Amino acid sequence: MKRLLSVNSYYYRRDGSEVVYFDHNACFEAEGWTVVPFAMQHPNNRPSDWSRFFVDEIEFGHEYGLVEKIRRVPKVIYSREAQRKLRLLLDKVSVDIAHCHSIYHHLSPSILPVLAERQIPVVMTLHDLKIACPAYHMHRAGVGVCEACRDGGITQVLRNRCVKSSAALSFVIFLEAAVNGWLGSYRHHVQRFVSPCQFYADKLAEWGWDPQRFTVIPNAIDLRGWEPSYGVGDHFLYFGRLSAEKGLLTLVRAAAASGVEVRLAGDGPQRAELEAESLRLGARVKFLGHLQETELRAAIAACRATVLPAEWYENAPMSVLESYAMGKPVLGADIGGLPELIESGRTGWLHSSGSAEALASGLREIRDMKDAEVEEIGRASRAHVEQKHSLTQYTRRMLDLYDTLDGRQH
Repeated sequence: MKRLLSVNSYYYRRDGSEVVYFDHNACFEAEGWTVVPFAMQHPNNRPSDWSRFFVDEIEFGHEYGLVEKIRRVPKVIYSREAQRKLRLLLDKVSVDIAHCHSIYHHLSPSILPVLAERQIPVVMTLHDLKIACPAYHMHRAGVGVCEACRDGGITQVLRNRCVKSSAALSFVIFLEAAVNGWLGSYRHHVQRFVSPCQFYADKLAEWGWDPQRFTVIPNAIDLRGWEPSYGVGDHFLYFGRLSAEKGLLTLVRAAAASGVEVRLAGDGPQRAELEAESLRLGARVKFLGHLQETELRAAIAACRATVLPAEWYENAPMSVLESYAMGKPVLGADIGGLPELIESGRTGWLHSSGSAEALASGLREIRDMKDAEVEEIGRASRAHVEQKHSLTQYTRRMLDLYDTLDGRQH
């Protein structure tokens, strides 16, 4: 029986990357593998027999005192605790492959040399652009897409206060990037990076990464429980984090210009600004807040189409696959990996990223389409996700990758 060490900062379904993480684990358990998790302690965690090896919680949203903040900085940059606890875990169980997901800040890249010590092959799924951009997104509020670190070096994260507009947080993340870049934490200890979209593999190659290090494996979705609803509503839905890179100010302005109703499900740092802009423009925007899973599925089922007006290099968001699973087409921005997921006119539509005028035009066009036409595209989107993004396909592709790395690294 093979064993997979599955590594992620959070051990509960927090956002899209955790959906991928838990589905990945379930796929390999179904294949007869033993999955051994390594994560951070958190009150929302799922139960695990291995939780005694999890590292102590670090949450940037917590109001730590000054001493506590200072104490946590070294852990964010390079966690000795994570190294120690991982070694204890690996003393208890041998594993064949380690697959890392989001490990930054909470576990830190310090765990990668430990895996190398044990000659365990390491695969890492890229849920964002962190290995190139210290602030994850290659996006800067008020600027849009930002690749300043490519030519100007990672000091740009300090100059531009890229992390929550905070000089202190940006300095910590600069140190993290500098230390792990100097150590070659990712370059030396990760055998293969899994990119859910071709765009990320190509973009990172532009930044100097060896393209042979990347394997493109699209995200998948467990369609059990996703009963499609082909009825066509009269409003549009965005669901996800309310933050600047998502292009939601553009969406509010497009809603006002087009006169359509848009509902926003989710929460985040930009909510107050979005509410104020919506009120100022008289836009028909409703804020639904955070929805539980069953409530979210009902909200998707009730809409005409979902909207993803991204203004950063989106990867392969699960929100697109979840919309398709519910039989709903997607109006998305022509940026990042989105054009790989959205076939314009067949499973949805694309608009120019950052253009309120283009987005408003798209909203009006879909509003004015006959319900039967929208339903037909919704049915095509469901067929697409069944054919191209099944867990069976995902597992086969991942097993093929693992087979190329099977055996200890020397």
